Amino acid sequence: MNALFSYLVFPGFLFTAGIGCVASWLDRKVTARVQWRVGPPFFQPVFDLAKLMVKETVIPRGCVRTLFLGAPLFGLAAVTLVSTLIWKILLNPETAFAGDLIVILYLLMIPGLSVIIGGFSSRNPIASLGASREMKLMLADELPFILAVSVPIIQAKGSISLGFILGYQETYGMILGTWSGALAFIAAILAMQAKLALVPFDMAEAETELMGGVMVEYSGPPLAVFKLTRIMMLFTLPMLLVALFMGGVRFSGFGILWSVLKFALLLVLVTLIRNTNPRLRIDQAVRFLWGPVAGIAAVAVVLAILGL
Repeated sequence: MNALFSYLVFPGFLFTAGIGCVASWLDRKVTARVQWRVGPPFFQPVFDLAKLMVKETVIPRGCVRTLFLGAPLFGLAAVTLVSTLIWKILLNPETAFAGDLIVILYLLMIPGLSVIIGGFSSRNPIASLGASREMKLMLADELPFILAVSVPIIQAKGSISLGFILGYQETYGMILGTWSGALAFIAAILAMQAKLALVPFDMAEAETELMGGVMVEYSGPPLAVFKLTRIMMLFTLPMLLVALFMGGVRFSGFGILWSVLKFALLLVLVTLIRNTNPRLRIDQAVRFLWGPVAGIAAVAVVLAILGL
């Protein structure tokens, strides 16, 4: 019963979805302020999801029905598992296990794969083009992201346990405070931008170009599940970076406020990046992520090995 509660309520699905909606509102509110608009009311993300949930689900003719309807659920389940694992370790580092960080990185690939499967299974040429772009983007962002995550692993004496990395920062300070940690953090933020499919890396959907791309055939509850997965990722990925580079969170005194500020500042930074950059072509995105971003992450790995 406790396990079921942790995955479905706290710190699992309902908790992640709720904070994710708050993060989505903050993202849209900051975007509106940048564009000199007022922005949406606080509960707008919830209203948008509720509206989609009561709409009709239109299934395209000739699609692979099982994959088309199942793909959104795969991504939602994966991000729920990732958030639950991260928060269980943040709440009690003793629950960490050897290799939990590898499991988290593996599960973080599934939301992107679910988008690819959904796009191809619809048999729509526009959706297939969007899925092809998403596939290339996944190949591009994984290299710099893995290199960036390697820096906390190297600094924490080679441990691939998130709990041990948190304990290391408790003793020696934030990994972000080192030269290698700062460079890896920059690379991780840019790779995270691509994983979240935010501008300048939203070429898989590209509403003005592909009419929604991979999502063009989705409607009703399946589309709501995809959007909810993105909303939950907007909370989960920044929290992973907070845990890896910024010492995690604290649950007492001033530490609570500082923990909230760390997440909020990271979220605002992601929002500002997407509001001040044009969309890249997929070939430009691959060159950028495999070139400068991966280069910065590689330099960070070398500095970490050298003990800087």
